Amino acid sequence: MNQYLDVNPEVAQAIAQGKPVVALESTIISHGMPYPQNVETALAVEKMIRENGAVPATIAILGGRLKAGLTEEEIEYLGKRGQEVTKASRRDLSALVAYGADGATTVTTTMMIARMAGIKIFATGGIGGVHRGAETTMDISADLEELGQTDVMVVCAGAKAILDLPLTLEYLETRGVPVLGYQTKELPAFYTRTSGLSVDYQVDSPEELAKILKTHQALGLKSGILVTNPIPEAFSMDADRMNTVIDQAIAEAQEKGIHGKETTPFLLAKVKEITGGDSLDANIRLVFNNAQLAAQTAVAYSKL
Repeated sequence: MNQYLDVNPEVAQAIAQGKPVVALESTIISHGMPYPQNVETALAVEKMIRENGAVPATIAILGGRLKAGLTEEEIEYLGKRGQEVTKASRRDLSALVAYGADGATTVTTTMMIARMAGIKIFATGGIGGVHRGAETTMDISADLEELGQTDVMVVCAGAKAILDLPLTLEYLETRGVPVLGYQTKELPAFYTRTSGLSVDYQVDSPEELAKILKTHQALGLKSGILVTNPIPEAFSMDADRMNTVIDQAIAEAQEKGIHGKETTPFLLAKVKEITGGDSLDANIRLVFNNAQLAAQTAVAYSKL
């Protein structure tokens, strides 16, 4: 056990007893939406995981401690502090721990801490990836590198639609990451159900996902597994409209010279502004959908 890691007692007991556990990130709390909606959403996601038979483990860095499983008070604290909390990727961990600081975990750091704690399945909204124009900016999310080296199954609605999705898939292929489509052969595009791009395999049940994860581990493979779960049809947004909105947001980001770790939060906020909040509503619905599938998969995995 890592000396800097604190595992919530309920989570630790579930892991020790082989019960289903699902990791959750905390960037969506601090940087994803305003207070109190961020706290309400985080608690609703945890509730959904419990209703589907698993134990939730929201992950963060608090006072320099790596936390696997937050209390309701800790989630409230993160929600109130919002963007004052550092958005913590792999490069931030050493300094935040050394300084006894707080950090909201991205996909990357949630995967890292989940693996330290022994949690195999993680639900999020969408992963980061290769940004549009990366051939000149070299702006590629650390999420892709982490997926290539950390054996956690990540359930998401695809890569965020603001990204270059074909290049993101190419990068994942290079790093040997299996990309599975849940009940689909096409890669979801976050706000919409399809991107026109193919995934590696279609998987049709949580039991199949659990079996693939178990086999992946038995083979000694060290990469993660990416499960792409389309946003429910009722909440899917119009693809043409979203592409127009995203192009507008990217153009504004370029005009303002926004780059690096500030890019994704700016673009998501701008998309929310242009769509009148519709994109945020869609984001919340797809997170719920992913949490449900992750919990069902964790339950199936615990029975193998």
